[in-house]
Amino acid sequence: MSTLEANIRNNKTSGELKIIRQQGNVPGIVYGGSERNQSVSVSIKVLKNLMEQENFLSKIIKLKVDGKEESVLPKDISFDVITDEPIHIDFLRVVKGSSIIIEIPVKFINNEKSPGLKRGGVLNIVRRKVELKCPSENIPSELIVDLDGVDIGHSFKISSIKLPENVIPTITGRDFVIATVAAPTVIKEPEKTAEAAEGEEGAEGSTDAQEAAAAPKDGADEKGGAEAEKKDAGKKDEGKKPQSEKK
Repeated sequence: MSTLEANIRNNKTSGELKIIRQQGNVPGIVYGGSERNQSVSVSIKVLKNLMEQENFLSKIIKLKVDGKEESVLPKDISFDVITDEPIHIDFLRVVKGSSIIIEIPVKFINNEKSPGLKRGGVLNIVRRKVELKCPSENIPSELIVDLDGVDIGHSFKISSIKLPENVIPTITGRDFVIATVAAPTVIKEPEKTAEAAEGEEGAEGSTDAQEAAAAPKDGADEKGGAEAEKKDAGKKDEGKKPQSEKK
């Protein structure tokens, strides 16, 4: 479990909050349980390192406030719209015996062992997180979906995921879908065999031969053209009178 140092803050104005941030700290608040809300500040550098860890918002951490440790759950982080730096964080006290409603991320494993995905199927993720009601001392960090042996058409519902004891989904009354392995959107054509390729080449050759046979020969074109010219010339000569007949 990670530990985060925090200091009590007593600022009352927005100007004082600005100074806290300029000093490299992030204002925050600790709430929940029977104790009153506590205003704190934490190092932005340490906080960002923790935020880079997987599933930070679903993991309990130890918050050390002026030497006193308590278990808390990071609930909400506000970010600057320009710099995208964290500017405020809320911590929920984790009290034994209480229940917490929290979104738990879903993790998919053994993708490479899925026959459906190997054949081009697509993992269609319906829910990347599932909201659960958990005992404070039994909060899962993630929900595991095992794709080993899964084929196209298979669907994962909440009932197919093993939940820790006394952990229940907040959606009740229906067995909702987490993910499916769907058929590929583009079906690949099977590769042509050598025999099929040769058959196509033979068909193309036959077509070329037929076109060549149907086309007139160059010599025949010239001979036919010459005979046509002679006939035309003869007809023209018949239409002319001999020179001796002219008066």
